[in-house]
Amino acid sequence: MQTVLIVIHLLIVIALVGAVLLQRSEGGALGVGGGGGFMTGRGQANALTRATAILATLFFLTSLGLTLLANLHRTPRSIFDAPGSSTQAPKSVPAPAPGTSVLDQLKQIQEQKSGAAPSAPAVPSAPAVPEPPKSQ
Repeated sequence: MQTVLIVIHLLIVIALVGAVLLQRSEGGALGVGGGGGFMTGRGQANALTRATAILATLFFLTSLGLTLLANLHRTPRSIFDAPGSSTQAPKSVPAPAPGTSVLDQLKQIQEQKSGAAPSAPAVPSAPAVPEPPKSQ
């Protein structure tokens, strides 16, 4: 039943897009979209307006029908019926040591989870500076 309603819904969507695109433009838009075309008479414009309204109504009805079918077999649940696993306090993360980067902190957390011994944070060494020449 749901598949049939989806196919009908898609056909209505395609027809609705076509009906909207066939209508004559009312805005200025520098003359784009106006002028002669496939359906230019006033009677055809009224027919397109009526067809668009009917297709839009069918679109909303099929949307509501699909929503009702999707929720038909769903059982209502309460957030209070959930298991008590969410009541535990989250694991606290130790405060970062001063002078450590985010990558060092992530490595420490990963090592703690894997059970390995934490390594000392890497301290960047100063760049080598050449000694000035000795004067004699």
